[in-house]
Order: sequence, then C-alpha cells, then structure tokens
Amino acid sequence: MSDRIELHGLRIHGRHGVLPEERRDGQLFGVDVSLEVDTRAAAASDDLADTVDYSALAHKLADVVAGEPVALLETLAQRLADVCLDEARVLAVDVAVHKPNAPVGLPFDDVIVRVRRVRT
Repeated sequence: MSDRIELHGLRIHGRHGVLPEERRDGQLFGVDVSLEVDTRAAAASDDLADTVDYSALAHKLADVVAGEPVALLETLAQRLADVCLDEARVLAVDVAVHKPNAPVGLPFDDVIVRVRRVRT
C-alpha cells in the first residue's frame, strides 16, 4: 500500500529522559508519524468515518508524550507506534521522536529515534 497520512512537527512538553533534571523540568519533544492506510474508501465516500481522524490521533499522541515519563526515546516511540496501530485502518506506521534539547554536551541540531511497525 502506498497511501499515507502524515503528521509532522507535533510538539509536546514531556518529562522523558535518563537524567533526574529531565524528569523534573521536562522539555519539548517533536513527533512525526507516517501512517500507511488504504484511502480509497474515504476518497469514494468523502466521509471522515472511512479514514483516520488525524486530529483525534494527534491528541492521543500528545497524551502519551505529556503522560507517564520513560527513560528512553525508544520506549516512547514504541508507545506512540502502538497508539497509531490501535487505529483499525492503519496498516503500518513510521514514528520519529525528536529531542532537540537532549543533554548531549556538544552542539547539535536534533536527536531522533525512528521506528517502523507493521500490523501483524
């Protein structure tokens, strides 16, 4: 399937990280998702019920990022992928979690963890 619905640049404050100050103070995280879906039914009906409501999905993803802290971006990315795959119409998902203010100790632009998950 080559149809995709993509949401890029979702920004949410979260408290994820290994260091105590990351858990205490939190920081801004970015989320990109690319959903593999079959859009033909929605195209034919022009009805939101026949596709993925990306607004509702964005709020669910934001709840995960703003919710229970985790140490690793890999864990956060998996949780976000699980939320996407809870949508019955999503066949596969690519998730990117951005942590542009990660405590790296050197100048950098972004830290990104990407995962791809396929419905089994």
